[in-house]
Amino acid sequence: MLSLSQITHKYMFDNVVENVSLNVNKGEVVSLVGPSGCGKTTLLAICAGLIDPSEGKIKNEFDCTSMVFQEDRLLPWRKAWQNIAMGLKARGVGRFKQRTHADKIAQRLRLTPDDLEKYPDELSGGMRQRVAIGRALAISPDLLLLDEPFSALDIGLRRELQDLVMEQIHNNDLTAVFITHDLLEAVRISSRILVFKPEPGRIIREIKIDIPFEERTDSFVYQRVGQLLEEDDVRTAFDLMNEEHAL
Repeated sequence: MLSLSQITHKYMFDNVVENVSLNVNKGEVVSLVGPSGCGKTTLLAICAGLIDPSEGKIKNEFDCTSMVFQEDRLLPWRKAWQNIAMGLKARGVGRFKQRTHADKIAQRLRLTPDDLEKYPDELSGGMRQRVAIGRALAISPDLLLLDEPFSALDIGLRRELQDLVMEQIHNNDLTAVFITHDLLEAVRISSRILVFKPEPGRIIREIKIDIPFEERTDSFVYQRVGQLLEEDDVRTAFDLMNEEHAL
């Protein structure tokens, strides 16, 4: 379990997140949704151990945590397979085993042998994000943290990578925490959705999606989103997003 208890974090004198408590259980896919500035990325960085909270406690009982960022953050001087294997190299794994494992991960993510020999600037945005996902999976995590990993992609590619990542999550019995601005995406992939509101960032609504992932048709997703947007708390959070985009 990943457990956050009364987490508050300040930048200068302002609380970015305030008194946030949540538990993420093994096998769950939890999405954090809400407008920019409500502390979602800060909270995910706290989950990853990249930031110590100003107040509160965090307990991570998972054996291995990895993270996928919104930007691919690949090393431009290393080939795709070397970027995938970066965590393995840091662990002292030999070059041959690095390459063998990178090849296996790449095959699961539909990357070709030719793709693996390319440098990041030779790959499309979607290919680079596959490599970034592969890098996160290569160290065999049991907790995967994803900070809007599909937001810069067009809708068709976003859907394809959603399917690929969910396939890996289910096939490898992973637990995942997603950040997304897209309620459609959250309904499609999540077992639980936590809606955030800013100033300061806090959870205002928890939504459970009980239907199995493979049974979530487009019709179900659109219908469920429509129902959620009729709820005052959810509509308020997403009205804030619409105002932000209009500025």
